[in-house]
Order: sequence, then structure tokens, then C-alpha cells
Amino acid sequence: MADVRILVDADACPVKEIIIKKAREKSIEVLMFVDVNHEINDGYSKVFVVDQGRDSVDFVLIANIKPGDIVVTQDYGVAAIALAKKAKVIHPSGLVFSDGNIDRLLNERFMGQKQRRAGNYRSFGKKRSSQDNDSFSVGFSKIVNESRNI
Repeated sequence: MADVRILVDADACPVKEIIIKKAREKSIEVLMFVDVNHEINDGYSKVFVVDQGRDSVDFVLIANIKPGDIVVTQDYGVAAIALAKKAKVIHPSGLVFSDGNIDRLLNERFMGQKQRRAGNYRSFGKKRSSQDNDSFSVGFSKIVNESRNI
């Protein structure tokens, strides 16, 4: 099996520093995917810059996924495709996507979009907290360790 890699949907990813820290500790390659409106220069990851456009980053990230990769994304569609490509997938909140929860999550996303189109917009968003970072760090470390058989 090829070495594990970490692929990051990095445009709005709030946990890039946590990812880089863990990757450095374990000597894991990191690929960050952003559009031309973002700049990343962390001195460690390989950065892929793509044209601005709807889902342009997602398409390039998806094209680069290999079985066994770890994917960090907030996008449920990207997560579903990554799971189909046999990657391990985690949300920046620490939620680990799986074959057991992706259908429900996609359905909830669809229903939310349907409600918004009907004019029933309600925001349930909350500010990111240090607890969110802690949850991600724990879940991410577990996935990395499982992937590396450590």
C-alpha cells in the first residue's frame, strides 16, 4: 500500500495548522487545494491553486484522491465521493464521515437547501470554539494513527 496522504479542501478550512502539526510529527504528505483567492505558505504542504469557480477546488481534490488517503472537507458531496474512492474523511468539526452516516447527512443537506429555496432560511451556525478544534484534533489523530497502523 502506498504511503498515506492528507488532502485538504483548504479554502475555508479552520484547522490547517492542526493538520500540518500532526503531519509533520508523522512525516505525512499534505496536499492543500485552494482557489486563486487564497494563499497558503506553511512551508510544509504542497499547495494546488485552481481557477476560481463553483466547485473548482472540489473537482481537483476529488481527481487526486487515492484509496487510503485522508480527506479533510466541510463539503458533504466531496465526502461522499471520497468515501466511494476508499478514503477516510473528516469534517473540521471532528465529525468522521462514514458509509453509515453519509446518506443521512446528504439528505439533511438536501432538505436544508430545499427549505432555503422556499424562503425558509434559518441560520443555526455558531462561532467556532476551541472545543471544535479539540474535537477535530482527537478525531484526526485517531484517523492518522489508524491509517499508519500506529
